Amino acid sequence: MGDVVGNAGVSAAEGRRGGPKEAAAMGGYELVQSDDAAGHVTVDLEAGRGCVFPKGGGSGGGGGGGGGSLPPPAPPSPATPRQRLVSLDVFRGITVLLMIIVDDAGAFLPAINHSPWDGVTIADLVMPFFLFIVGVALALAYKRVPDKWEATRKAILRALKLFCVGLVLQGGFFHGVHSLTFGVDITRIRLMGILQRIAIAYLVTALCEIWLQGDDDDIDSGMDLLKRNRYQLFIGLVISIAYMTFLYGTYVPDWEYQISVPGSMEKSFFVKCGVRGDTGPGCNAVGMIDRKILGIQHLYGRPVYARSKRCSINSPQNGPLHPDAPSWCQAPFDPEGLLSSVMAIVTCLIGLQYGHIIVHFQKHNERIMKWLVPSFSMLILAFSMDFFGKDLININISFLITNYINCYGWGLGNLSFAGDNYG
Repeated sequence: MGDVVGNAGVSAAEGRRGGPKEAAAMGGYELVQSDDAAGHVTVDLEAGRGCVFPKGGGSGGGGGGGGGSLPPPAPPSPATPRQRLVSLDVFRGITVLLMIIVDDAGAFLPAINHSPWDGVTIADLVMPFFLFIVGVALALAYKRVPDKWEATRKAILRALKLFCVGLVLQGGFFHGVHSLTFGVDITRIRLMGILQRIAIAYLVTALCEIWLQGDDDDIDSGMDLLKRNRYQLFIGLVISIAYMTFLYGTYVPDWEYQISVPGSMEKSFFVKCGVRGDTGPGCNAVGMIDRKILGIQHLYGRPVYARSKRCSINSPQNGPLHPDAPSWCQAPFDPEGLLSSVMAIVTCLIGLQYGHIIVHFQKHNERIMKWLVPSFSMLILAFSMDFFGKDLININISFLITNYINCYGWGLGNLSFAGDNYG
């Protein structure tokens, strides 16, 4: 009988001819075959294929007793590297660079610093760009969702991690280089921040993509894509209407706050409001909701409107207050508060729809056109709302009002991304 030795070989005749006996080394198996079974197929389970050995043994034409040995298994094919969307990486890099420039030079270059209140500057591009990038990336990450519950669990876990990282970075855990204190005052920790806002937008958008995906078949036009994602678009519309209703319909009563002054004393300030639909710094519904739910002691303590003309002598930079400055000039206000973060979800959903175009349309020019048409349309709508809305609907990053979302979420962000793809 011919002998065949293999690491994980299993003979087709093994069950009838007595089975394997232990090999001397490495825990292998020696398969003993009779002459009438030598022509059967031996399956190499490790290599994943069947090997046929001719009756009579060896491959070199030896005598009847020569055994044919298994050929070495083929080397495993190298894993296909995960492909990346280069244009999205470039756009992300540009946004990070823009953020670094704003952080380092914004203090002494007002043109690139955040707007004190109404209006926009180059610094105000960073947040909507990041939210837009998250939305595009989610469309690519959830092209196929074999297990929706597992995908939901992972999305929730990622959002919690991101929220906690933001809490550590912006909650007051880190002090200045020359500070002798360590730790954080839990009673005054800042609860919201940039990463917390991104975490909220990411989670809601991911859940929409996981559970509200339509059928992938027959996506031949932009209308087919709109029909497929109609539930996601409906969620964005509901969020926008609800937010604008809260912003312009909520009654804001008079309120007061205290701030610490040198000498370990607190000074109280009274802000007179009693209005609805006010979009000024002192009497808006966004700030009121944050004060009621989060608590004024957990809000950002250096409000951006302290640099406004009504407050700062050196506006648009920080400086001493005017003698007749309004009482709200030093009031805590969180630019990444709860209510305004709701509209950040809409920006992320917009990015998700642009990511769907990448997934479902392969022709480059077709993608560009499907990006440019809504981008220009929303830019026109945004500037029209700002021009005709007067003081009622102004572009304002602190509120993320609808025309700000249109201008930067659908407009400049998408045009920049389309430019990266075209280039």
